[in-house]
Amino acid sequence: MSASGEFAAHARLRAARAHLVDWLVAAVYPLWAHLGIDRVGGGFVECLHQDGNAPNVARRARVPARQIFSFAQAPRFGWEGDAGGIVARGLEDFVGRYRRSDGLFRTLVAADGTVVCDDALLYDQAFALLALAAAATCGDAGVCERTAVDLRERIGACFRTADGAFRSTDRADDAREANPHMHLLEACQTWARIGADPGWARWCGALTDLALRRFAHAPSGAFGESFTHDWRRTPGPAGSRIEPGHQFEWAWLFLRHEPPAETTRVAALRLYAIGARHGVVEGVAVDACDADLRVTSRGARLWPQTERLKAALAAAMLTGDEDLWLAAADAAESLVPYLATPIPGLWFDFRTPAGAYPPTPAPASSLYHLVGAIGELDAAMSAAQPRGASSG
Repeated sequence: MSASGEFAAHARLRAARAHLVDWLVAAVYPLWAHLGIDRVGGGFVECLHQDGNAPNVARRARVPARQIFSFAQAPRFGWEGDAGGIVARGLEDFVGRYRRSDGLFRTLVAADGTVVCDDALLYDQAFALLALAAAATCGDAGVCERTAVDLRERIGACFRTADGAFRSTDRADDAREANPHMHLLEACQTWARIGADPGWARWCGALTDLALRRFAHAPSGAFGESFTHDWRRTPGPAGSRIEPGHQFEWAWLFLRHEPPAETTRVAALRLYAIGARHGVVEGVAVDACDADLRVTSRGARLWPQTERLKAALAAAMLTGDEDLWLAAADAAESLVPYLATPIPGLWFDFRTPAGAYPPTPAPASSLYHLVGAIGELDAAMSAAQPRGASSG
């Protein structure tokens, strides 16, 4: 790309940043602070219909954990609402409703607080760690880290297998899933940046090494989703499923290291390239490919678009590749149709293969993806400047 092309990519990204940050501050945070919090029963709602009403459905543990993370980021974007109070009350409710007597977090609770499913999933423990890290930036960091370290040790005792991986549930099973490991790495990386306990960095190294050794499918190098206890693909569609969104998400996590080791850097750029080359169709990241990287689902959920943006930005910042800046601009702009809802501050959850955006409920859990991507865009635009630009 020419220097003028690079200027154009940065101009598009800056315009996208302005639009998306304004959308968060003016529409999203006010709406979800008002309608996304259960003022009667407590906690955060699972989703909002496109008319703004919240259905009376059970709430997954990942929802309050992700909402705590999302509201903890609000002040950095300029929102002047009660972010600290929402985070503090949200964490208190989350711990009170979801933490079991053994210190692990159960997976599903009804709106009235009744336990629906008392199982503990590794996925939810990872998000509990992330929620505690987010709360640490708004409140008593020491208390939050002590709670997080205790949870981390319980995770190790309950979920770790003999080969250093982690089971997906607190019950004995043979499944090894990449996705919970990915979010556990994300939480440990976050704590490693803000915490004092040296164990966070050790867990980051071990999880990264495990992922690089175990999750790639030969010969493409794409990361799979589901494996048996001896690291064969799970029989059936689950074992052959490749999700472009997760290729992008792993790439972003690997490039989050400052700087990443060479093997990690190479793997990250390969994963980004796989997602971009095989998983982006008609301008959006589609939901799934098979083991041969042939598209099997041309629908496009909202969340893979956010992970595409994060990965493209991270790769562009690391390499300076002008084409990656252009790809990041494409990814940022692909978000806009998902956000064009009748009530500003909601979102459409997916795009159909025909390009329509059905008016299904907006999952609260998607705010974590949106806030994360917009935060990465904001940070990248604050740090980056195209070649030849004046420093002022």
